[in-house]
Amino acid sequence: MNMSIFEDIKQIDQNGVEYWMARQLAKTLDYQDYRNFQNVIIKAKEAIENSGEIIHNHIVDVTEMVVLGSGAQRELDNIKLDRYACYLIVQNSDPSKEIVALGQTYFAIQTRRQEVAESLIEDQKRTMLREEVTKHNTSLASSAKQAGVSNFGLFQNDGYRGMYGGMNMQNIHAKKKLKKSQKILDHMGSEELAANLFRATQADAKLKREAIKGELNARLAHHQVGQQVRKAIHDIGGTMPENLPTPDGIGKAKTRIKSAEKKMLGSNNE
Repeated sequence: MNMSIFEDIKQIDQNGVEYWMARQLAKTLDYQDYRNFQNVIIKAKEAIENSGEIIHNHIVDVTEMVVLGSGAQRELDNIKLDRYACYLIVQNSDPSKEIVALGQTYFAIQTRRQEVAESLIEDQKRTMLREEVTKHNTSLASSAKQAGVSNFGLFQNDGYRGMYGGMNMQNIHAKKKLKKSQKILDHMGSEELAANLFRATQADAKLKREAIKGELNARLAHHQVGQQVRKAIHDIGGTMPENLPTPDGIGKAKTRIKSAEKKMLGSNNE
């Protein structure tokens, strides 16, 4: 018996997302009575809810059409499970069964692989966005200078205060518990960096579009843009930027990317 049995029953949806069907998984895990397996699914739902996740993102009730011996069709209730749901299900199943123990190993490995893959994607997004923010901050500084801004630090703080609910760079730095030598932009995740990129590009565009002149007017414009970005985040139910998690430095993200690339090259040369 090997772990390929779980690969064999895995399905892929139109978006390339893998999933397993509950009735098929129940048979694979040697559940004679599907009702007993449904009790395990209930435990998995409780675990998902307790972790703060949305159950529907991982476990979805569906209806399938099955063909009877007579050739007629009838509806059959089933449940679509993602990898995380399957992981929780096998963790709550009878570990004395060899197939369950095998499933626990399989889904633990697959879940870890997915976590690593998602972490790498986040590192790549952060790196790209950090470079874009640097580029557009340079453009914003140029536009601000043309508008009459002599102190770019104060000008930047106005944008941050608008977007971070009154917090300036120093406040954000303290909120993230960073050392003096660490830059706040280097310790932002992709979501926070993207919001700041939007703020920078829109402030730059506003200064140019409205031909704003005078340091105070430019600072006010940047503050207003920051406020609008914050309002947009609020209106779509997003997390306020000051409450987003603080990742490690962008330098470490770049190191992880290079390490992953070397491993990929090594495996391709084997």
